[in-house]
Amino acid sequence: MNAHDCVLEFDRILQKLAGHAHGAQAREQLLTLSPMLDETLCNRAILDTSGARRLLECCGTPPIAVMDGIQECIHLAKAGTMLQPDQLYQIARFIVACNRMTDYLRHGESCEDRISFYGRAFADLREMKQSIESSVDEERVFDDASPTLRKLRREMENLEARMRDKLHQLAQSKKKWLADTFVSKRNGHFVLPVLKQYQSQFAGNVIDFSRSGGTVFMEPASVAGMQQEWNAAAIEEEQEVRRILYTLSDLVAQHSDALGANARLMNDLDVLFAKGSFSLELDAREVMMSRNRKLLLHQARHPLLDAKSCVALDLELDETYKGMVITGPNTGGKTVALKTVGLLTLMAQSGLHIPCGEGSSLPMRDAVYCDIGDNQSISQNLSTFSGHMTNVINILDHLSHDSLVLLDELGSGTDPAEGMGIAIAVLEALRLSGCCFLATTHYEQVKAYVQHTSDLMSARMAFDAVTLRPLYKLETGKTGKSCALEIVKRLGMPQTILECASRVVQQGCFSQSMPSPRLKRKPSRLISRSVAAPHQSLQWQMGDSVEVLPEREKGIVFQPADEYGNVIVQIKGEKKAVRHTRLRLLVPAAELYPEDYDFSIIFDTVENRKARHVLSKRYDADATVVIQEGRKE
Repeated sequence: MNAHDCVLEFDRILQKLAGHAHGAQAREQLLTLSPMLDETLCNRAILDTSGARRLLECCGTPPIAVMDGIQECIHLAKAGTMLQPDQLYQIARFIVACNRMTDYLRHGESCEDRISFYGRAFADLREMKQSIESSVDEERVFDDASPTLRKLRREMENLEARMRDKLHQLAQSKKKWLADTFVSKRNGHFVLPVLKQYQSQFAGNVIDFSRSGGTVFMEPASVAGMQQEWNAAAIEEEQEVRRILYTLSDLVAQHSDALGANARLMNDLDVLFAKGSFSLELDAREVMMSRNRKLLLHQARHPLLDAKSCVALDLELDETYKGMVITGPNTGGKTVALKTVGLLTLMAQSGLHIPCGEGSSLPMRDAVYCDIGDNQSISQNLSTFSGHMTNVINILDHLSHDSLVLLDELGSGTDPAEGMGIAIAVLEALRLSGCCFLATTHYEQVKAYVQHTSDLMSARMAFDAVTLRPLYKLETGKTGKSCALEIVKRLGMPQTILECASRVVQQGCFSQSMPSPRLKRKPSRLISRSVAAPHQSLQWQMGDSVEVLPEREKGIVFQPADEYGNVIVQIKGEKKAVRHTRLRLLVPAAELYPEDYDFSIIFDTVENRKARHVLSKRYDADATVVIQEGRKE
């Protein structure tokens, strides 16, 4: 993972991908996934992801085994260590999971011709599984693990039963000497709770004392012999248990290679099915990598944005173009477009599916370089501009003919004239290097440079000039405006400042002869008409640009509100009566049209306008004016 991957948030993609894995090893492997530079290996990995997804869709969730600790058990067994019952049981459960996975993949051979055949590579270890399961569970070795163990444990059970019977008899006969009549076990011996004052009269050995010291726990002499027999049987039982565990551990060691191969295969499948599951989550598709330089993304989505609200990206850059320069307003989606191209390239070259439409294609890249975001560094004493330029210089030093370079707001953060010059020089250097690049800019001179350079393509992010809202749609072959004045106007910038800014833009500098942009104090409770709530009663004017809620249709006011609050609005050439509470002002008529504007151009038909013109000069029986009433909505 390098700095460019982090800027594009490829690390976040890997974290989401790793969340689909079951085992720790597979998760770690996915977190360190990196783009491949070999086209054959890359496309093979993409096909494997496709195969895993088809199996998920055809056969459902695969029986992936959680293998955390399996490799350690195998290693310990090979080293001659005696495995404990829970470790052996874990080995047996893993073999069961391998058998289930084999059956799952065999079932999937009918719908997938690649991943499903992994099932034929699993070693058959059913006999070892049976040996383990017939001898141990997660906590203990079974009595029937061997005839000797069964005999010893029965002998111990009989001795224990005899000792308990004898102790119960003593408890009843010596009741007055005892603190209680219960039989307990202390330090491996069966004992009775004898009152301290009767200790000398009770035949037996002191094993323990109570906390208060008033009671001593004594092993009666009559059961001491049986206790010794029990202890001897317990030693033999422990030795037999160890023999069984060592035998099973040796069995694991003998099949360690097969177990290890199965574990690696299960981990590989865990990784592959995580990729397939991630593809399903993103509603992504297979896009094969190629050596040609054509970049084609159809209906591509940024994988970290909400798929329901994200506007899809259509971008095409064929072999005749070296790069693309995208223009348009701030917050219009230029940076997201760059990040989408870079991130999808990294994903595809890592063997993943990408969220896009059919027909998309991506060329192989030896590296993806980007300069996006604020590169200011306090620790290195770098301003934003210096940080960007340091990054750009590093990119120019390392890029090759097969690199993808993404530059956002190239040349910004310094004197505009010098920044523009630097931007054009860098773009020219990138063009001559032969790499593929995408850049964004607001500089008019850069736009002109691109338009006059045959192997560079202009593009812009679409912007609704009426609502002053970005549409987040890339339009190739066109250049866009920054729309800064329109945006700040929509945000509520005072009109005097806007007028001053407009004059500065037109004249290229500020003149003291210009009217001063003084701020006017507003009454504390004054509500600006341009930000009025949709339910506020307004004095609508003919020509006001409005939005009809909740449909969010755009229209022009034809007739102000009547006494009932109905406003006649022309929507798509049709006049409709709409309640004033359903209207939201977009742009007032005073800002859209001059004072003497002839609104019949908007609201009247061509036939009506001709008829009115004739009737204004003379009477004509054939001249008819059709009056369209507002249809109530």
